[in-house]
Amino acid sequence: MPVTFGTSLPSRGEMAGPEQLRSVAQRAEDLGYDHVWVSDHIILPKKVDSFYPYAADGVATFRPDEPYYEPLAALNFIAGCTQRVRLGTHVLIIPYRNPVLTAKILSTLDVLSGGRVILGAGVGWMEEEFQAMGLDTYKERGAVTDEYLQLYKELWTKESPSFNGKYYQISDSGFEPKPAQKPHPPIWIGGHTGPAIRRAAKYGDGWMPIGLRPPAILDPEELGGKIARLRKLTVEAGRPEDAVSLTFSTGVVFDDSAGSSREMMHGGPEQIAADLRQYQDLGVSNFIITFQGATVPELQENMERFSREVMTLIPD
Repeated sequence: MPVTFGTSLPSRGEMAGPEQLRSVAQRAEDLGYDHVWVSDHIILPKKVDSFYPYAADGVATFRPDEPYYEPLAALNFIAGCTQRVRLGTHVLIIPYRNPVLTAKILSTLDVLSGGRVILGAGVGWMEEEFQAMGLDTYKERGAVTDEYLQLYKELWTKESPSFNGKYYQISDSGFEPKPAQKPHPPIWIGGHTGPAIRRAAKYGDGWMPIGLRPPAILDPEELGGKIARLRKLTVEAGRPEDAVSLTFSTGVVFDDSAGSSREMMHGGPEQIAADLRQYQDLGVSNFIITFQGATVPELQENMERFSREVMTLIPD
């Protein structure tokens, strides 16, 4: 399976803004990246006790007073600035939004962009944000997400959609336009826990865990075990073993002086390519890369170096 590369866009923090989003997305497209990604938070409470799963101390690094662009609105903007690159959410927190409205926004975006949407889907981790949005479903967020994903598919694929779930019911309604991609935009499930893997096996077209961020290390040996679990669960769900494509999301740091004791994805181009090939050998066919950079030019410089010196070392 051909390997694809994507990169995260500056949709939050000091670098976030329309010109920054436009220039980085367009540069990614020019450099041959296959997809670009934005993340999702809507309202950030100033006091958060919930454990953040991608920091060793459980404390999230973003601040409630920094810009954080809504991802579906941002991707509509980026769609109009680009021609080819695919547009992904990494990840959309499914329980946060009315499912019918979300399905309509995604379907519309897929049509207007010429079939470029990838729905990266997650359940959320911040109980305080659920509360700030007036939602009482934090403890049931996994079940809500599973149901909403089924409802999306019903709306996207059926001429007369009908759904009778615990959290949402609909009947005798029309839903147009259908997405440009058939049967629907690919759904890539985020997360690395047991429930996330089960969700990917049952409902996902792809699985897209974030790795190499303590405590979620997911080194090749660990990820290989989780992939085996995913394949087993996929078959048990009545689907082909390889129905779920594999994505790995990671940061990359160029350090030409790195020695043999370096961290994975830290080093020179050859070392980073060797690390990526270990994941490719496990069946990973899509990589989402987060680059360092305190400014947009620094970020783009690292994007350019990766495309020039690392992508060329990864076989299709």
